[in-house]
Amino acid sequence: MPRLLLVEDNEMNRDMLSRRLQRRGYEVLLAVDGQQGIDMSRENSPDLLLLDMSLPVKDGWQVAREMKADVALKGIPIIALTAHAMADDRMRAMAAGCDDYDTKPVDLTRLLAKVEALLESAE
Repeated sequence: MPRLLLVEDNEMNRDMLSRRLQRRGYEVLLAVDGQQGIDMSRENSPDLLLLDMSLPVKDGWQVAREMKADVALKGIPIIALTAHAMADDRMRAMAAGCDDYDTKPVDLTRLLAKVEALLESAE
C-alpha cells in the first residue's frame, strides 16, 4: 500500500482529502505545517508528498526546496497543492522542486492520475 504524506494546515481540507485517499487504498500520514512535513518525511519515508504551498512555520515553497536539497529526501515525489491557479504559480512550484502541481479545490480524479503517474515513475 503506497504511503502518502499530506501536508495541509486546513483541517477541513486535510480531513476530506485524507479520507478520500484512504478509500482509494493509500496509507495517508498527516502533517499540519511545513517543518512537520519535513520531519515526518525523514521519519516515515513516504512514497509521495502532497504539499499545500500556504503553510505555517515553513511554506510549501521552502519545504520543496529543502527536501530536494537533502540527499535523503530528494527522491520523494512532491505534488504542490494550491488555491493559486496562475501559470506563474505552477512554474514557481516546479522551480522550487515540486514534481507536479494541482489546484484547489482538488479534483480527485485528476489528482489521483498525477499521484499514480509519479508513483509508477518512482519505482
